[in-house]
Amino acid sequence: MAEARTPDVSVTIIVYNDEERLPRAVRSVLDQTLHNLEVVIADDCSTDGTERVARRLAASDPRVRYERLERNSGGCSAPRNRGIEVSRAPYLMFLDSDDELPRHACKSMLLVAEETGVDFVTGEVTRLFEETGRTGLWYPQLFAEYRVVNGLRERPEYFTDHLSTNKLYRADFIARHGLRFPEGIHYEDQLFSAQAYTSAESFAVVPWEIYTWRLAPESDSISSSRHKIQNVIDRIAVARLIDAYLAEAGHADLQPAKDHKFLSHDIRLYLGDLPFRDPAWREGFTEAVGPYLDRIPDEVYARLARDERVCLHLLRSGRAEDATAAARVLGRPQVGPRHAVTEGDRTWWGTEVPQDEIGRRELDITEWHLRDHVFATSRIRHELESVQPAGPDLRLRIRTYDPAGLVGDGTEAVLKLATSGDPLEIPLQLTPDRPGEYLSEAALDVRAVPVPLVGFSGRRHPLVSLERDGERRSDVLLAPQDLPVRRAEVTYHEVGAHTVTLRPEGRGAGRLEVEWQRTGVLRAAEPLGPHLRTVKRKAGRVKRIVSGHQGKATVFDAFTKLPGKRELVLFEAMEGRGYADNPRYVYEELMRRDLPLDVVWSHSGDTSSFPAGIPLVRRGSWEYVRLLARARYWVDSHNLPQIYRKPEGTRYLQTWHGQTMKTMGFDVPALRMAAPEVQQRHRESVARWDMLVCPSAEFERTFVPANEYTGELVRSGYPRNDVLVRREEPEQLELAARVRERLKIPDGRRMLLYAPTFRDAARNSGRSIRVDFQALVEELGEDWVIVVRAHYYDRFTVPPQLGHVLRDGSGFADVNDLVLASDALLTDYSSLMFDYANTGRPILLYTDDYEAYRTSERGTYYDLEQIAPGPMLSTTGELAEALRDLEGTAGRYADRYARFQEMFCSYETGQASKLVVDAFFEGGSDE
Repeated sequence: MAEARTPDVSVTIIVYNDEERLPRAVRSVLDQTLHNLEVVIADDCSTDGTERVARRLAASDPRVRYERLERNSGGCSAPRNRGIEVSRAPYLMFLDSDDELPRHACKSMLLVAEETGVDFVTGEVTRLFEETGRTGLWYPQLFAEYRVVNGLRERPEYFTDHLSTNKLYRADFIARHGLRFPEGIHYEDQLFSAQAYTSAESFAVVPWEIYTWRLAPESDSISSSRHKIQNVIDRIAVARLIDAYLAEAGHADLQPAKDHKFLSHDIRLYLGDLPFRDPAWREGFTEAVGPYLDRIPDEVYARLARDERVCLHLLRSGRAEDATAAARVLGRPQVGPRHAVTEGDRTWWGTEVPQDEIGRRELDITEWHLRDHVFATSRIRHELESVQPAGPDLRLRIRTYDPAGLVGDGTEAVLKLATSGDPLEIPLQLTPDRPGEYLSEAALDVRAVPVPLVGFSGRRHPLVSLERDGERRSDVLLAPQDLPVRRAEVTYHEVGAHTVTLRPEGRGAGRLEVEWQRTGVLRAAEPLGPHLRTVKRKAGRVKRIVSGHQGKATVFDAFTKLPGKRELVLFEAMEGRGYADNPRYVYEELMRRDLPLDVVWSHSGDTSSFPAGIPLVRRGSWEYVRLLARARYWVDSHNLPQIYRKPEGTRYLQTWHGQTMKTMGFDVPALRMAAPEVQQRHRESVARWDMLVCPSAEFERTFVPANEYTGELVRSGYPRNDVLVRREEPEQLELAARVRERLKIPDGRRMLLYAPTFRDAARNSGRSIRVDFQALVEELGEDWVIVVRAHYYDRFTVPPQLGHVLRDGSGFADVNDLVLASDALLTDYSSLMFDYANTGRPILLYTDDYEAYRTSERGTYYDLEQIAPGPMLSTTGELAEALRDLEGTAGRYADRYARFQEMFCSYETGQASKLVVDAFFEGGSDE
């Protein structure tokens, strides 16, 4: 067999739990104009579907290789180092899985490297802001022209170019100097790049884009986590490592250049964040950076921009509030300080001339020439002090700071706000308050802001416009970060409904921000965008939009306003998966009572589990929307679609679908750390519930506060457990026999119900089915038939060779049917164990991944080892032994089982269905 051709370039793509974006990154490399290259996917032991995706990518193209780390390193270093170790090409590059390489990046840099013989080539980075599509260059001054640099001392400003991803390295250069990314710390790029730059005899700089850095609106990346004090600590830690390296490697003369980079880049990022942080963060930040800042010589500070020097001096002097005010000036030459004081020919920041030498030097802003500018370019500052409702208006109180003396007799001021086209203009009367300060008020009625005929969705920022002697200027209106968010529903004549939100901007200067969102039909049509005016295209797009979720939500709102709501009950279980769960038993109790109610059940396609004669509606259909809007009662065990707000007069019974082993609601890290709008959607969804069925005191202790539920509880036990409590009654015994017959379980064979829960990171992968059935059957023989009930978020197929002893239980909509027919339960962390304990039958736990599940997944409320009602097993041999001596196993765990029942089954009396109907239907009417 011919030996594989050596690639010209190896690109290591590091990834962790990024299955969705990884293919895009890989494709950006495979589509390069340089074809002879290698892609090394270095997976930091992902727990989602990344491995599956990566292996598929590797199988689809021989240039792709997949390397998976044995354990998660928690950073970027280990996977990059793995790439260095396994790459075969003479040139190396690095790419993050959420970013991309422009099409000519590899080829263009390779040509430069081969032509110049440099140790590495570095190029421009484009930052792509995904929310807006806006782009910007990363330190364009460093990449303004093509150059070959003979060592860092020749151009020490390249310390600022600390990324590793915008470079192509010679592999022998990395090997010769033993370059590796430091593991166990963040901002590893900075140390690696410092070592590379100081080790290189020469490097080339190219002025074209070779890396696309994609910035998501809500990112959990390390560089986007500056709100965490640990992030600050990590930056300082790596800065100290660089300092130590420079001293040990004989590069101490480069320390000032490195310090300047630290102040002008690293610390500068945090200074810009000061207006958006609370006092506790600012205090922690000052404590973290103070000692390191104090060791930097004065001459390095002297190289900084004046606004940075002012802000840093105030911060180092313990004047955090003043530093926060000064931070709004950073990089914004028209935003002035609140005050400036002049003595002689010098001007200082603040209200008093500094008395100490350092203060006089660092707060000296004479170079700003505040009073020497023309009216349009000098500095002024407008801050919103308060917002108060005044009828349909919002009364804005604005304080104007005029350190440059711009405001004088005859100065006219106007507050302007526009969506597009002509703005709303509100005259302001600037009233002198204190020296250099003016107050004004504006009555803002957002209904008066002109909007296009097609409506408007977007953010705008009011401007304060000044005019004097024929000269005009417009300036931003800054907002305090503690300004309460105000939201109103507004209908514009001949346009339609909008939601308008007024709040402080969360970035940049921290301006006052007004956001419009189309609602109703306008919002349904919003995705039409520029094609809205094209009638032919509009008709097709409207049809698609109106029939989608948002369109149905709009029509739902209209349906809720129709009169004549009937005594209608809409039932739904497990997102429409069938006639099952708690709603089934509530429904059957209603039927026994023959109450004057019209009942409809929703389904998601499969209607086979429903008894004949039950009215059904397809979940998500137009009829479903109509019935949901008109129903007086909602009964559900999961959560009805969040886009539908509960109509006035409708009552919602939430039965839920299990007790809580895994964390729920805001106890789940993903939701606890989610964006505010995601959290708010969850709160709004829960707020619809009028009554929640409570199966135990433990459920009330965990699930209820985790979801911030404050409504009514019915402490009844679960309706679905009534049949389990009454399992020995003839009706239940007959049902169990029918189930066993349907499953074709031979007489004399016992049935083991295996029902594992799903793993958050392995949905629909089948990896939650962890038992080795082949080995188990070999040890057990054929005494048992194993019925596998996979979670509906997972999948399972019976292996053909095991069909004689293995069954797929997914065909039973109601798991209770299987529970009644079984002789024992085998599970792991599923809430089914809490229900099953009502039967008194043995429970076994196959928990070979317990430590990983408890620590790596969403987490649990209980240490299973402390509460387990049966043995926790981790090998096939242990499981087989427990099943061979099931009676003995059960006896050894009898006391633990009883305690488990006390914790989780004490509300279960077999009467839950009656109690729930009594509470919700008989006693809960709102009439």
